Amino acid sequence: MKRLGLVMFAVALCVVAARPAMAQGLRYGVSAGLLMPMGNYGDADKMGWVAGAGATYWLPGTGNLGVRGDFSYSTTSHDPGPGNSKIMGGMASFVYALNPSSAPARIMLTAGVGYFNLKDSEVTGSVSKLGFGGGAAVAFKMGTSSTRLVVGSRFTSVSTTGGSTTFLPITVGLTFGK
Repeated sequence: MKRLGLVMFAVALCVVAARPAMAQGLRYGVSAGLLMPMGNYGDADKMGWVAGAGATYWLPGTGNLGVRGDFSYSTTSHDPGPGNSKIMGGMASFVYALNPSSAPARIMLTAGVGYFNLKDSEVTGSVSKLGFGGGAAVAFKMGTSSTRLVVGSRFTSVSTTGGSTTFLPITVGLTFGK
């Protein structure tokens, strides 16, 4: 857990330090939605919820290539029985937009690597592990402002001892910025 906090702190410092240079192509936002456990995780837990925040820096001169950082928190209930599972983590991803930023609906593909903390209420302690993810989103323009409604999903697999914890978040969010 301490390592995850240090990683988040380091990422936040990098964003603050690079903010003046990134101001031209930075979009940030929040999201919430459903978390669908898959594989062994899906056998043990029911569908839950997820909430997150993130930012995308669109690389200058590319128009459709960006770098994204996300932080999320989710929880699911055990099925059957009492207890729950919680996942908190961050992911750094590359983003590729299929449409120009001027399009009314912008389709984006993402792929990245992250660091996640997994906690089961029935087990003492937690474990922090490396994870990988890939997915897609559609960002819809909302009127004449720069605000966009984003609907997306990203299959995520977190390496665990003897296997992996896999899940599929389906989120709706708002983004702001350039």
